[in-house]
Amino acid sequence: MTSALTRLVGEPGPFLDAVFGQVPLHVPAGAPDAFDDVLSLDHVDDIVATSGLRAPSFRLVKDGATLSRSAVTRRVRIGSRPVDDLVDVAAVHAAFADGASIVLQGLHRSWRPVAELCRALEVELTHPVQANAYLTPPVAQGLHLHADPHDVFAVQTHGIKRWVVHPPGEEEPWDLELKPGDVLYLPAGTRHAAQTVELPSLHLTIGVRTTRWSHLVRRAFDAVLAEADADLDATVPAGWADAPDAHRDALARHLEAVASALRVADPARALSGAAQGFWSDRVPDRSGGLSDLLALDTVDDATELRRRPHLGVWLERDGDHVEVVLPDRRLRLPAPVGPAIEWILAADRFRPADLDDHLDEPSRLVLCRRLLREGLLTGYRGGGRA
Repeated sequence: MTSALTRLVGEPGPFLDAVFGQVPLHVPAGAPDAFDDVLSLDHVDDIVATSGLRAPSFRLVKDGATLSRSAVTRRVRIGSRPVDDLVDVAAVHAAFADGASIVLQGLHRSWRPVAELCRALEVELTHPVQANAYLTPPVAQGLHLHADPHDVFAVQTHGIKRWVVHPPGEEEPWDLELKPGDVLYLPAGTRHAAQTVELPSLHLTIGVRTTRWSHLVRRAFDAVLAEADADLDATVPAGWADAPDAHRDALARHLEAVASALRVADPARALSGAAQGFWSDRVPDRSGGLSDLLALDTVDDATELRRRPHLGVWLERDGDHVEVVLPDRRLRLPAPVGPAIEWILAADRFRPADLDDHLDEPSRLVLCRRLLREGLLTGYRGGGRA
């Protein structure tokens, strides 16, 4: 199966070594329909017209300004509750016809093909990923020249869009036309603006909220402060602001104490904590979960199961227990099941009977049913998909 990063930029190695987080990159289309399965014009039409969008999952932008929410939403009752943020499809269509761009926000949570691509990319990069889509009418501009605080993959899926990109350190901007299937990568802070030409344009923006070395240093620093001498929590003397220089030596002593503690701090602790935070803060894939719950009692040694793809799991051992860190929960299980869980994580598809070397039949059925209930496993239903 082609990896998500390969699909976006080709060979991952050169991209990660010389491009990621460093310089912009334009990747011409391998095929114009390369991303039609992820997000097409028909998909957007259906999302707007039939999915019951509610603000802020969508917005409209014209000439660099966001239209007021009340102009494109309407008040309805859902059950017994009145809501005033439901998409007004006719108003959205009218605004689009008048030159406004439609922005679909958070598609990594709401549109399965985009969610699957983002989950796969997130596991490859181990940096959090999000996605928005922009449908822009002919000869219109959505956002003016700006820079995003995160890395961006702009994936053109319909029409043509002109991009002006200002690579850091280069005097002349890039003037590009992205065509269907093209991908443009922009590191955080790269100034850019986009505008349609004669045709409407649809592109998907995949944002990567990268972890920086400064984040890890700050984590290590905060850990040192939390364990530092209690003198650091003492109150600065009254009147210190009247003569700040008088307290220079005292502050210098505190700084030296913290610096000494940082010199012997364990880097692995900060790295492990950050990694655990990444794995435990991802959007879980629970598709097929209702079917799994209904079938729990029928799971036996011959039932075909599969680990959910792109899930990402963090294992911790704590004496008599092993903790399984999932995107939205932690499972505390007896230590003897640890080898069986490691085996499951290394497998793709299996039957409970395959765990015969690790657990007896009653124990492995209890474990597999628990992991189905918690969303680590799902029933195999053919076609390579949960």
